[in-house]
Amino acid sequence: MNIKDENFTIGSVQIEVVRKNIKNMHLAVYPPHGRVRLAAPEQTDIEVLRLFAISKLSWLKKKIKSFENQARETAREYVSGESHYYQGRRYLLEVKHHKGYNKIELQNRKIVFYTKESATTETRSKVFKEWYRRELKKQIPTLIDKWQKVIGVEADEWGVKQMLTKWGACNIEAKRIWLNLELAKKPTICLEYIIVHELIHLIERNHNDNFIALMDKFMPKWRLHRDELNSLPIVHNDWGY
Repeated sequence: MNIKDENFTIGSVQIEVVRKNIKNMHLAVYPPHGRVRLAAPEQTDIEVLRLFAISKLSWLKKKIKSFENQARETAREYVSGESHYYQGRRYLLEVKHHKGYNKIELQNRKIVFYTKESATTETRSKVFKEWYRRELKKQIPTLIDKWQKVIGVEADEWGVKQMLTKWGACNIEAKRIWLNLELAKKPTICLEYIIVHELIHLIERNHNDNFIALMDKFMPKWRLHRDELNSLPIVHNDWGY
């Protein structure tokens, strides 16, 4: 059976099934929109998975609702007076019209955006996205180098991209780490937490007891950083989230 064919719905809750070389089933709900994943031993019958999910339905709905109620950024028009976030701090946007290239500068607690008066909201959004990408890429190398030395692993490659349901990802075979573009808006410690999380996947593929023990060893307060990250306002869907 194709793994995608095993995905099922209980009530109104869609559940993604992932087969792994593990002993016990593990049900998790992920930000930002409450995606549900059921990790299961490779040989467990699908009906057993359904019954397990049914037994957890009340808990699932509660977790999903908490994500649905999470604060979200309002739609951005990229005009003066708006609030925008960078590295966990709130900045007021000041738009200055000029005829040259688009440019963004930080000035005290303001983000100053130089752009053409005729620039559309879509164009301004793209300029902001690329600015966030550049700024995040400035942060990452030092942090990866720091934590590679602490953990004793080395990633061959890393990149930044928009991700719908994850803060980060790790291709273990290629030793490649991906980081969510939205992390440019979050406190640096939250970015570090995701980097540590993904680097540890180079040692332990699964989110099992060994993975948790490694997180506890190298970043004892990781749960606080995770909870902070997941409690912050999430992006409005103008970026496809």
